[in-house]
Amino acid sequence: MTRTAHVNYHVHASGRQAFEIDAGGIVGNLISPELVDTQIALHDLRQGAAPNFATDGVAFARSPSTVKDFGEKDAWQATYNAELTDLLKRRINAQEVIIFDHTVRTDDPDATRKPARNVHSDYSVKGAEQRLIDLLGAEDAAEWATGHYAFANVWRPISRPINSAPLGFVRPSSVAAQDWITLDLIYPDRRGSIMGLAANDRHEWIYQSKMTPDEVVFFNIYDNAGRPPVAHSAIDLVEDPTVISIRQSIESRTLVRYQPEALHA
Repeated sequence: MTRTAHVNYHVHASGRQAFEIDAGGIVGNLISPELVDTQIALHDLRQGAAPNFATDGVAFARSPSTVKDFGEKDAWQATYNAELTDLLKRRINAQEVIIFDHTVRTDDPDATRKPARNVHSDYSVKGAEQRLIDLLGAEDAAEWATGHYAFANVWRPISRPINSAPLGFVRPSSVAAQDWITLDLIYPDRRGSIMGLAANDRHEWIYQSKMTPDEVVFFNIYDNAGRPPVAHSAIDLVEDPTVISIRQSIESRTLVRYQPEALHA
């Protein structure tokens, strides 16, 4: 099934562009580079062939969690980390998994962390290499870099099925190299860089409609063996206008290490 929706693409510019996170020391205050609202054709995978992580960089799975309340991290983080580690070892054959960040997003104007409504991937090459050092230290990062490692995200709805602002993905095979734009990411205490995506009529957008808290999607952000990152964004789409339900989700950022040629569907 294909339907019409909207996303915010980045645009090419003559100079370097940046996001400022918690700008001015105000938590949740975001200064964004220029974005353009663009209509897309969105393919619902409920009625189509499932993507393959090895080739598409994204896959969906039914994976219920024993965690029902993602409030205070001390109460659930160890349990949830163990669940995600098991998932990634089974589904993408990761040898080692380090989960280093959880972000709960709520589609509400007053929320501190809202869904990201820009088409992007979380790391540039330099950003990923620096993040590896930040997480492991220079010596261990150098050792990991001699082998095959990657950053992967795991995303899950919280509390109720997703009725609005679902997470959508662009198949990497439909993205041209020139579509990517390097963007600076400026935090109050550090800097990084991510990749924004400019519009291209050839982009193939996919998602899974009405995802439930028992379902997850995991997707590649950076892979030092050259597997392409997956551009993604919250989609401006309402599944059922008669349903009033605020989108809430949790995304978990992970660092994984593979054995050589270990990746499978």
